[in-house]
Amino acid sequence: MRLPTSIALPFFGVLVAGQSVLRSTSLNSCQDVSGFEASKFDVVFTPNNNTIAVRMVASSSIEESVVFDASGYAYGYEFLHKVINPCEVGLAGFCPMQPGDTSNRPFSITLSPEAGAAIPQLAYQFPDLDARIKVFINSSTTGASLACLEARISNSKTVDLIGVKWAAALVVGFALLSSAVISGLGHANAASHIAANAVALCSYFQAQAMIGLTGVTLPPAAQAWTQDFQWSIGIIRIDWMQRIFTWYQRATGGTPSQLFFSLGTVSVQVSKRSLQPAYGLAKRAAAMMPASFLEHATKLQRRGNVKNSSGSYVVTGIQRVAYRAEIESTNLFLTGFTFFCIALLFTAIVVSLCKAFCELAAKMKWIKGDTFVDFRNGWRVIMKGILYRITLMGYPAVTLLAFWEFTQNDSPAEMVLAVFFLIYTTGALGWASWKVIQISRRSVSLHQTPAYILFSDPHTLNKWGFLYIPFRASAYYYVVPLLAYHLVKGMFIGLAQNSGIAQAIAFILIEAGALIAASVLRPWMDKKLNSFNISIAVVNFLNAICLLIFTNVFGQPALVNGVVGVVLWLLNAITTLVLLIFCICSTAFVFFRENPDGRYRFMSDERASFMKSTHSLSAANQLDALASTARGEKTHGIGLDDDEGDRSASSQSLQRRPESMARPSTGTSAGHNSWRDSRSRIAPTLPFAGNGHGASPLNPGSGRNSPIKQLNVQSPTAASTHSGPPSPAYRSQNNSSPWQRGAGYDHAS
Repeated sequence: MRLPTSIALPFFGVLVAGQSVLRSTSLNSCQDVSGFEASKFDVVFTPNNNTIAVRMVASSSIEESVVFDASGYAYGYEFLHKVINPCEVGLAGFCPMQPGDTSNRPFSITLSPEAGAAIPQLAYQFPDLDARIKVFINSSTTGASLACLEARISNSKTVDLIGVKWAAALVVGFALLSSAVISGLGHANAASHIAANAVALCSYFQAQAMIGLTGVTLPPAAQAWTQDFQWSIGIIRIDWMQRIFTWYQRATGGTPSQLFFSLGTVSVQVSKRSLQPAYGLAKRAAAMMPASFLEHATKLQRRGNVKNSSGSYVVTGIQRVAYRAEIESTNLFLTGFTFFCIALLFTAIVVSLCKAFCELAAKMKWIKGDTFVDFRNGWRVIMKGILYRITLMGYPAVTLLAFWEFTQNDSPAEMVLAVFFLIYTTGALGWASWKVIQISRRSVSLHQTPAYILFSDPHTLNKWGFLYIPFRASAYYYVVPLLAYHLVKGMFIGLAQNSGIAQAIAFILIEAGALIAASVLRPWMDKKLNSFNISIAVVNFLNAICLLIFTNVFGQPALVNGVVGVVLWLLNAITTLVLLIFCICSTAFVFFRENPDGRYRFMSDERASFMKSTHSLSAANQLDALASTARGEKTHGIGLDDDEGDRSASSQSLQRRPESMARPSTGTSAGHNSWRDSRSRIAPTLPFAGNGHGASPLNPGSGRNSPIKQLNVQSPTAASTHSGPPSPAYRSQNNSSPWQRGAGYDHAS
């Protein structure tokens, strides 16, 4: 059965841009009771030879004279409305229309050169144009609608490009790798800024991907753009992996979907608002069937495998993303979780290989003996910190995929995996957050600032620093609302796939809360990072507003949705480009500076005064002993961890104190406790010949809220009262009291 040429022509005239090819892959029913259904519809128009190739499987129950009421839309704007009488144009089989089925045999329609030239060139250039044609088949006697058909046209030009995906992924990976290298060289301040930019950029990519995962109907441009960032939550197709996932699901009692094996005979409809009546008809038809069949149909419906009344498959939300990625919906959960595990395993292997290479390079004299010394001595703790960071970055994907699997129940084994990974990631990050809060509270009680223990203890910094380094010291708690933000967002995406309006409203409330918190608290470590993250929060909030508009809750004209879809694409494309350029430049500039830390101001929380910096210590070796005493490296750790093995390995990365600075022997335990209590309030120092930023031992008043203002250092006389005077040999060796060494005391006789 052929569609009238006069209907097909204007339909293709507004189509989306492509490689000089215009195509429609589904003919959708747009009313509850339709006398004409097409389960397979594939139409391709080639302007080079003005030929329309048609492949269709359809059935008709109409047996009377009809007229075609055709309308064409571009971005919701009706550009065409024409009533066609098939008897007047001599269409065989339509005058009158005869019941029956069509075969899957392809046929073609040749248009006149004038008709092909009438198609606007914009249709071949603009990516992801939103164009469709709707045809009502009406009775010529009563005027009643006997059938309604709708076809959407696409082309090969799209913003869903592999180059965009690789560029975004490589920039994030390059920034994270650069941060690790710079940190290993001892430039902690620069490394923390680069890592914070990379994590924020990856979080923005995930937010865009989540827009595409919602159950809301999205315009073609928004669908294609959000598909560019699905890699950030692990939705990546690899053929041999997909075969393994299908086998695993069968082996564990599941029933894999076979959507892509059916494309030769059926069409797949990406859900649109006009399809919902037909979808409801399929539900009502299923309700009249036996209970066993209904249970099986419901299970398939959740997996995106149920047919609507026309015999086509319908995909929406997460299933829509899986279909565009050419992944079976039943394999999507395993795909995301497998790449999360691969990221953890790959990171552990790379860190171990880097440790082995550094040791070999130092042994072979390829690098200096003190190069990467912190990493080489404390690599186990550093690895734990990196794995925690990867877990934090993958937490949004884990939550939404786990909650979605709870609604799918693809197999018992996959349900167990979903429960395990959700508990593991939430528990691990919750435990880490609680440890940071406990350590910060202890630091405040002992040193009047949370920054002291958080940044002076190498074990705490390497293991838990990923949670608080991007923020100022007083905002150490901000990771808790951040985790809650990801958890709640994942719940709405995974559990509310059938309610797009609820998801859109929830997104507005969640993103508004995140924007207000970021703007009011400004928790990040400096102004640039605050501006970076607030800009991302603003764009995410605007995306949530666009998502609510797409639900048609306001009853706006379809033209509004089309325009807003293009606006969302352009807004996020420009924002992504700006953020990528900023991240690339800020990372690249660091490698061209002799002192990368000098590019950034010291934070007002005085963290640089407490952190061990290879650059600063090399300029003031005489301060090593005082810094070691202040940090307490040869005693118990400062933090609250019980992992003594890791702590001892981490502390080896710090330079040992010279024997001349050994702790004086104590006469009583009370004297020992008094000595520890007094030295615990001595802040680690920066080089005296610095750049003027931060505090120094000779300038205790510099910096806001400097803990050095509250030093309570006992004099040598007072110290001797508790712990006994130093031995004569000790004094003769050092020529002065150990508390009177360094700058300002060297001239004393």
